[in-house]
Amino acid sequence: MIRVGFFGPFGTFTEQALRSQPDLAGHELLPYATVPDVLDAVSAGEVELGFVPLENSIEGMVNFTQDALAFDHHLLIQREVVLDVEHCIVAKPGTALADVKVLHSIPIATAQCHHYLRATMPNVEIHQVSSTAEAARLVGESDETGVAALSARVAGALYGLEVLAADVADQRGNQTRFVVVAGEGIPAPTGHDRTGIVVYQRADEPGSLLSILGEFAARRINLSNLISRPTKSGGLGDYCFIIYAEGHVGDEVIADALRDLHAKHGKVKFLGSYPSAAAEAHSVRESADARWRQADDWMRELREGIARSARSLDPDAG
Repeated sequence: MIRVGFFGPFGTFTEQALRSQPDLAGHELLPYATVPDVLDAVSAGEVELGFVPLENSIEGMVNFTQDALAFDHHLLIQREVVLDVEHCIVAKPGTALADVKVLHSIPIATAQCHHYLRATMPNVEIHQVSSTAEAARLVGESDETGVAALSARVAGALYGLEVLAADVADQRGNQTRFVVVAGEGIPAPTGHDRTGIVVYQRADEPGSLLSILGEFAARRINLSNLISRPTKSGGLGDYCFIIYAEGHVGDEVIADALRDLHAKHGKVKFLGSYPSAAAEAHSVRESADARWRQADDWMRELREGIARSARSLDPDAG
């Protein structure tokens, strides 16, 4: 049986997203206290797969996950999973929303519900904990009154809590992207894929980002995400670029772009090519790949002309 480590404990949005994948949910699921702990476990061979959050539609990239994949580990993304996130206020049965004086949760969750909390619970005292599931556990085990958690609905059910208010995020359509990582292996192309890379510049010089982006623009490769991050190995201004592009390293057009990036711009770290949770760019990528093949055929014909010319000038050629 495969061991799958995930950012726990049980009852988190991460577990909820993981259990949405039937081929993973039936294996041995092992919760870890932090994202780095999950990635360390995969690197050490304690688990075969790791499941961690990467991006939220409101808060953006989960930087501690992205930085760990970019700088601290040599792991490959195997797939992505997108979960619709519903934040709920949960408390022990008999508690009214107006009774809540203390609210347990994590900073990213309270930030996503900031306007609701300010308008509805302006005097509540917020206590930060390690996860939304931990928040629900603390409330479930507490003997105090007026205590609630901002967590997933499943966490509330796990610890015998009732939902006082559902879907309290300030923005509708709140989603989190999770990724499955492994020590090795690149999934086969599906036609709806995403490729992640880290590009380290040779030097901080004018036009370097434009030059990097030009490799993708020239091939009509759409970028789903582009962020700059400090490399952590230099001083101020020493940044790298983390790029997620639509396509697979098995696609000729993506391979050609990565080849040129590696040759022109210094070190390129490959984060993986894997099935995308969205498929809207398929026709654009197909068209770009077809044009790349046409251009490659054209160049091959030109080079064959060199050989034909050489043979015509060689009197000994047959």
